[in-house]
Amino acid sequence: MNKWSDNRAWWLVLPVVLIVAFSAVIPLMTVVNYAFQDTFGNNEFYWAGIEWFQEVLRSDRFHGALGRQFLFSFIILSIEIPLGIAIALAMPKKGLWVPFCLILMALPLLIPWNVVGTIWQIFGRIDIGLLGATLDGLGIEYNYTQNALDAWVTLIVMDVWHWTSLVVLLCYAGLQSIPDAYYQAARIDGASKWATFRFIQLPKMNRVLLIAVLLRFMDSFMIYTEPFVVTGGGPGNATTFLSIDLVQMAIGQFDLGPAAAMSLVYFLIILLFSWVFFTVMSYLDRAES
Repeated sequence: MNKWSDNRAWWLVLPVVLIVAFSAVIPLMTVVNYAFQDTFGNNEFYWAGIEWFQEVLRSDRFHGALGRQFLFSFIILSIEIPLGIAIALAMPKKGLWVPFCLILMALPLLIPWNVVGTIWQIFGRIDIGLLGATLDGLGIEYNYTQNALDAWVTLIVMDVWHWTSLVVLLCYAGLQSIPDAYYQAARIDGASKWATFRFIQLPKMNRVLLIAVLLRFMDSFMIYTEPFVVTGGGPGNATTFLSIDLVQMAIGQFDLGPAAAMSLVYFLIILLFSWVFFTVMSYLDRAES
């Protein structure tokens, strides 16, 4: 009877499997089909082999977009992880201010991506935007539509404002899970704040930090909506990340073969880094146990 009940329980997963198959697997197979074939219309396809992959991997356009994507993710992680840890350490652990701080941290995460892009697009304009007009009034030259450095700074500050809260909440949850006995022992030993952080708080946060790094790398590496709304990939190609370049190739130029090959390479890069993070987390779990 138990065995039959366990088998029947698998039917509860069937709707999820069907949804995933419809929304992910079928489109992925379509992309694979276009990546290895060429078409001249009339729904007629011809085998192209790895021609599109060779074209993409040898393209300076792809290398430039990929480099900008990695650079953006590296800068984002370098800022948001330390900043998130610092804010989590500064937040109150008990009292009436705890729910207020948690709600305040969660607010940016509730704003949709396209709305965030629109907010910062207006915020940074020198004619009507508060940031742009203020900097212009102070005599500071700022124009994210014409200056590549200004565009990068705008996108980085926007992403830090939007997603640092996620790191803060994860780190705060890790800090709250540390028993008070650890802090009592540290006070008895006369440990400094740095020693308490280095040998108690940081080791206890390693798992949530790995999750935070993984999530923020994935999000920043796949970012599309915000930079597309704010800069559209400009000025020039300064903020044309791999995601934007892929959409331009697939929809703007309608080069389905190279776009499909690029999307698969994109997918494999993300999959590789996900596997690396999963391996690291699994190794740390085994080391602690």
